[in-house]
Amino acid sequence: MDSVFDELYRKYHHDVFQFLFYMVKNKELAEDLVQEVYIRVLKSYERFEGKSSEKTWLFSIARNVAIDSFRKQKGWKQRILEKFDWTTQQVKDEYPVPEEIAIQKEEIQLIYQCLDHCTVDQRLVIVMRYLHELTITETAEALNWTESKVKTTQHRALKILKGHMEDKRRKEGMDIEEVRVER
Repeated sequence: MDSVFDELYRKYHHDVFQFLFYMVKNKELAEDLVQEVYIRVLKSYERFEGKSSEKTWLFSIARNVAIDSFRKQKGWKQRILEKFDWTTQQVKDEYPVPEEIAIQKEEIQLIYQCLDHCTVDQRLVIVMRYLHELTITETAEALNWTESKVKTTQHRALKILKGHMEDKRRKEGMDIEEVRVER
């Protein structure tokens, strides 16, 4: 089991961390939740039947861990709806992680801020589909949804993101560019 666990951790720990970071928007909490994911992996690996990929299975566990974390937090619904303020939130490390580098780019930061206007389900789909490049089928498996629900949720999330991004650009006096995301 040690070699299997080491291999899973080596291959996917960054993806799991990135997913959880985008969900909880707190580096320390995301690190703690990654540990919880791998604790659950250790406890349940013998029950993994291989009906989906290991990555899909890990994201399914990570999703459940994130939802459990939201439930434990006081006022989790309000927290999800709050806007993320980059000027006060401390996400620092001696060496910048890839998320920090990407967030420095204006477009990525704008998308990241606008994710707050999406529901938890919509955010899950956007993060899985576009940040982790899972297919619709893999996303459906990880979320235990139908492919149709993933497509519908994705469509609604993209519509919300596009609208809020255009509004934000208008308010900030930016040029409005067509926001395009390939399906």
